Amino acid sequence: MTQDLEEGAPAQLARSTKSVRRREAILQCATELFDRKGYSNTSLDDVAQAVGLKREALYYYYRNRSELLLAIIKPQTVDLIDGLKQIVEMQIPADEKLHLAIRNHLARFDRHCLEMTITLRDGVMGASDPVRDAMTRIWKKYERMWTAFIADGQACGEFAAIGDPKMIAFAILGMCNWLARWYNPGEKTSIEEIIQTYFQLTSLGLVPVSQRAASKKSKANDA
Repeated sequence: MTQDLEEGAPAQLARSTKSVRRREAILQCATELFDRKGYSNTSLDDVAQAVGLKREALYYYYRNRSELLLAIIKPQTVDLIDGLKQIVEMQIPADEKLHLAIRNHLARFDRHCLEMTITLRDGVMGASDPVRDAMTRIWKKYERMWTAFIADGQACGEFAAIGDPKMIAFAILGMCNWLARWYNPGEKTSIEEIIQTYFQLTSLGLVPVSQRAASKKSKANDA
C-alpha cells in the first residue's frame, strides 16, 4: 500500500504542475485579449480558442469571465496596498514617502503593464457589477491609506495645508491611474521618467521657486 502511494505521488505532482501551467496560460491569453479587445468585447470562447481548449474545458479552471478578470487584477491591487502599507510605516520624511508611494504605484506599469492597465481600466473603471463590487472594497482601502498619509503629512507640517487630504489623494491617484489610458511601454517615455516627473509635480508644482517668491512679494506690496 505504501509503495502504491509512493508510486502515485509523482503522477499527482505531474497533474498538479500541468494544471498550474494551464491556469497560467489561460490567464496570459485572457490578459492579452482583455488588453487588446477590452473586457466587455472578449468572450470565454475567445479565451478558450486562444488557449487551444474547448469552452467546456475552460470551465474546469474558471467558471466565468468575472472570475478570470479578478484573477488578473486582484493581485495587482493587493500588491499596491501591501507596498503602500510598508512605505507609510517607514520612519522617513513625508516627501520621501511620497516619492516611494508614487513609485509603488507607477513602477507596476513597467513590470506588469497589461495587468495594471486592465486593473485600472476594466477592474476599477468599467467592469461588470461582481468585479466592480469586489474591487471597490479593495480600492477604497487603498484610497483611505493615501488620504491618511496626506493628512498625517499636513498635520506634522511636512505637507502644505493646501486643501482637503482626500481631494489631494484623489488628484494624485487620478493622475497616476490615467496611465492606463495612454502609457505605451514601446514609446520613448520611460516609467522612471514618469515617476520623477509626477513626484516633482506633486511635491514642487509647476511654478519655479524664484517666481513663487516674486509673486508673494508682489501680492504683499499690493496689499
